[in-house]
Formats: sequence, C-alpha cells, structure tokens
Amino acid sequence: MCLVTFLAADDGAQRWRRSFPGEPGEASNARRFVATLLDDCPCLDEVLMATGELVVNALRHTKSGGPGGRFTVEVGRSGRLVGVAVTDQGGPSEPSVVVAGEMDETGRGLRMVSTMATGWGWFGNEHARTVAAVFAAPGVSWVAAA
Repeated sequence: MCLVTFLAADDGAQRWRRSFPGEPGEASNARRFVATLLDDCPCLDEVLMATGELVVNALRHTKSGGPGGRFTVEVGRSGRLVGVAVTDQGGPSEPSVVVAGEMDETGRGLRMVSTMATGWGWFGNEHARTVAAVFAAPGVSWVAAA
C-alpha cells in the first residue's frame, strides 16, 4: 500500500494529486504545488526537499524524463502526518540509498530523504513506479502498518 494511501485511509485525511510534464523546470512547480497545500506544516522544509529529490530522480532515472514523459505528485495529510509520493513512468533500475563517495556529485538524495523522513519506500516496476516519504510533525511517533 502506498504510504500516501495509508494516510488517506483516515476519514479526516486530505489528499491531492497533480500530473506534470517530464521537464526539468517542473521540479520547482511540483515543490510550489506542495508548498501551497502545506503552508502551515511544521516539517514543510523537509517535505519540499523530499519532493524535489523524488521528482529529480524520476526525471533523471526513468522514462518520465524522456520525450513526452510525465510524472504525478500526490500529497496526503492526516493529523500530524504528511506524505508525498511521486509516480513516474518506470525505468531500468530500482530506487535505493547508496553511499556516495566524498567527491561524487550525485547519489546523496535518497539518503537525505531516508534520514529526514519518518519512513520512505517504493513499489512498481519498469513500467511505473511510486516512491513515497512520510513525515511526522515534531512530537509524533509513527509506526508503519504491516
């Protein structure tokens, strides 16, 4: 189950979704979309950083960044939990946290997401994939559903 869908299972939850063209400039549009929805969120900076990273990864590593590509950003909010998910058009590799070398210019994004988020994960295949992160506002502990 997508982490954002998990949040939306609550009757009081809010959920939004928007599709974007797979162009580099759309990462900032995706962050603006999320910022507008969550302007009062205490962990907004972390959510926006994760949104940007997940979008850039979709554009760099999947078919979403190719000609005619698209990606979708989904935001969910339930109580003091916030989730963001990016669905892309799939690609040949799986998202993973790697150890970047000291001089490497890439490879740190998902590590930052995994460190800042309360939880993160992905599902899908070479045709479509969703990567999601959940954030708990300060003072909230969160346990993933089994």
